[in-house]
Amino acid sequence: MTKLMKFVMVALLGGMVSVSMAATKEEKIAERIQPVAKVCVEGDTSCAGGAVSSSAGPRTGEQVFNAVCAGCHGTGAMGSPKAHDAGAWGPRMSKGFDKVLANAINGLNMMPPKGTCADCSKEELGNAIKFMSK
Repeated sequence: MTKLMKFVMVALLGGMVSVSMAATKEEKIAERIQPVAKVCVEGDTSCAGGAVSSSAGPRTGEQVFNAVCAGCHGTGAMGSPKAHDAGAWGPRMSKGFDKVLANAINGLNMMPPKGTCADCSKEELGNAIKFMSK
């Protein structure tokens, strides 16, 4: 091989390596700047794992409590009645379940509406109240 052919070969290989490294670099950058989350809406089949579906039924009281209510009702923060404390829940429940549920939906004192559970249904909030007041 002549020196010119060797030079051309090295230049071509170097260019290919450079292009390959650039592609790898671009892929790594794209991977690093991906969004950290994705919003899935019911009926949207583009979400990983299938569409979000409400066919699983309402969440249990324990599920809602653990996901949303435990922060305050697990500790009694800001005067909230602690879960499973009959002494704290008794006077509230004596006003009637519907009144307690209405307070949970609309908010009361330091508790914001729905206790910050914007996606909780009326039934799920009721399940949480029943779970906490046992």
